[in-house]
Amino acid sequence: MNREYMLRIGFFFGIFVLVALWEVIAARRKLGSPKARRWAGNLGIIFLNTLLVYWLLPVTAVGLAALSQARGWGLLNNFPLPDGPALISGVITLDLAIYLQHVMFHAVPILWRLHRVHHVDLDFDVTTGLRFHPIEIALSMLIKLAVVAFLGPSPTAVLIFEIILNGTSMFNHGNIKIPQSLDRAFRLFVVTPDMHRVHHSILVRETNSNFGFNLPWWDRLFGTYRSQPAAGHEGMTIGISEFRDRRSWSLPWMLALPFIGEAGSYPFSGRTGAGGPP
Repeated sequence: MNREYMLRIGFFFGIFVLVALWEVIAARRKLGSPKARRWAGNLGIIFLNTLLVYWLLPVTAVGLAALSQARGWGLLNNFPLPDGPALISGVITLDLAIYLQHVMFHAVPILWRLHRVHHVDLDFDVTTGLRFHPIEIALSMLIKLAVVAFLGPSPTAVLIFEIILNGTSMFNHGNIKIPQSLDRAFRLFVVTPDMHRVHHSILVRETNSNFGFNLPWWDRLFGTYRSQPAAGHEGMTIGISEFRDRRSWSLPWMLALPFIGEAGSYPFSGRTGAGGPP
């Protein structure tokens, strides 16, 4: 287990620093909020979530995968494949589960209340990719554990998926400039910052699109893909319309947000993902 933590922490800090430096060298957009104050709030909730996951939950997804493998739980443990295909299918199936979970957190109003903590950030950078309400983190972990128990992927597949998901979340939220030709090529295989930034638009029809975190295929397959924001990446407005003030980077306010006001107009009905009303 210590090896798992060390690998995940090493990749986390390595990718975080790489993307943060990339943002300094080649920023895609000019930030509109004080970076130090935003980062203080975003990093605060990230630290709180880290404590929640590692102190309160008795088992990790990798640990449950190892237990499932030993006990013969899950589909993949009862219909064995060669190691290579088993590893690849495990990673891809877990990514599909995360896509569906993300859609669910937009579709169910009470879950959207939790998830909007991620969307009320008035800017879009590497810290946005890790900014989630602790209750959403706990629910996401429980969903992931249920998926691992049901599917039975190998511990190696789960560990690789966890590292990739964490890394791509920081990458595709990066405020980084990638030439359009490279972006078009990259987004055939991975969700790019330009692809995911559309999902953080203030427009409902754009927010309810591009749900993928890692693989870009699910949005195309399920009709939730949107190539570009209507206002362009420099002109688009980040966030959601109900909350447009400096409270968005306050840690106490982020923790209270799910219990404030109405759910708003953003929950996904399936009609606005590809071009419904704003």
